[in-house]
Amino acid sequence: MVTKIQSLHFDADQRLVMLVEEKIEKLKHYFKADASAEVILKMEKVGQVQDKIVEIIYHIPGAKFVVTSIQKSFELALNEAYHNIKMQILKYKEKAQKKH
Repeated sequence: MVTKIQSLHFDADQRLVMLVEEKIEKLKHYFKADASAEVILKMEKVGQVQDKIVEIIYHIPGAKFVVTSIQKSFELALNEAYHNIKMQILKYKEKAQKKH
């Protein structure tokens, strides 16, 4: 699986990059086909608070899944985005199995 990680407006530390790679690697368990993922990590300042934004774009043959999550930490945003994209993949897989 090809995983591309971009961090906008900051430099992501190695721990965060490894956490992202670990979560994306887990998605392979839900759909065995060749896949690629793009993860965009952003910081957005709203007033005095900096929100952390995680966007996951996951490509499989015949489908593309996109999820965006905004939280107070990258870990929380990544967990929420992972859960949401996992649910999208499972729904897609269920619909595909019903057609066969």
